[in-house]
Amino acid sequence: MFRRLLRIVLALVALGFLGYGLAVNWHETTTAVAAMSPWAVLGSFAAVLAGQFCMLLAWREILAGLGTRVPVRIAGRIMFVGQLGKYIPGAVWAYAAMMDLGRDHGSPPRRTFATISLGLVISLGVAISIAAATLGTLEAVRQAWYIGLLVPVIVVCLHPKVLTWGLNLALRVARKEPLESVLPGRTVVVAVAWTLLGWLVYGVHIWLVAGRADLYVLATGAYAFAWATGILTVVVPAGVGVREGALVLALGPVIGTPAALAVAIVSRLAFTLADAAAAGIAFLLGRQAPSSASVYADQNGSGSTALTPDRNLSGSPET
Repeated sequence: MFRRLLRIVLALVALGFLGYGLAVNWHETTTAVAAMSPWAVLGSFAAVLAGQFCMLLAWREILAGLGTRVPVRIAGRIMFVGQLGKYIPGAVWAYAAMMDLGRDHGSPPRRTFATISLGLVISLGVAISIAAATLGTLEAVRQAWYIGLLVPVIVVCLHPKVLTWGLNLALRVARKEPLESVLPGRTVVVAVAWTLLGWLVYGVHIWLVAGRADLYVLATGAYAFAWATGILTVVVPAGVGVREGALVLALGPVIGTPAALAVAIVSRLAFTLADAAAAGIAFLLGRQAPSSASVYADQNGSGSTALTPDRNLSGSPET
């Protein structure tokens, strides 16, 4: 109860700082939002959806590498519908929802848990690498140099044997059965490639609303930095407030604080709407008869979940 209350308080504090910055620059920020082209805002939303699709393909590749291959529409149902839990205070809800949906489609909870965790590690590693490569000249970002130290650690952890050992250690600590297979190296490479493409597309959504044609590289790095900062602040649901603050920190020196605030607000709105739209589309496209799930289970040899983690006991930072 205390931890949940703490998360809510910290989220409100982050929103408070963001609100203060917005209030101080209210006129300039609203002017900047009003000056945005509706087509740029619409294109930003479309870019977010396209980036999410790339991330879905990376997530599906990891799940397949661990032994459960499902159609894209089913993977979308598990990932997009389940990840709505990240908006609920507490780290466990997105994991619990995705593990439950995965179970419905023949993926043992421990396998879905591993897929979510690996996808998060890969996305975080790619995001930090992009930020380090593109924002090195910004003083505000250079002060967070220590985040870049995570890159070599993540690279080492992405070795199939290392990451399998780490995940199995976590499962043993939780007194659960370990994974039955090692993630192939090819799967890691393909997942990293799709994730990288996804981040490059995410950069487009910031670039379109930033209003300057020469800012694509900066926009991509700024959002990668902001997302990584938000995801590492695990006590705040969906990184709300923290991500926006980091985005303003990165973009403000270049386009001005009011314009950066406007971009941050539109970015958050675009992602929230895209999360809802992707979940709705995936829910409709991924609908299937219950008998189909047993086909996936039989194909994977994973119909029984008796030796897998309980879906409401495993948790980790949101995706």
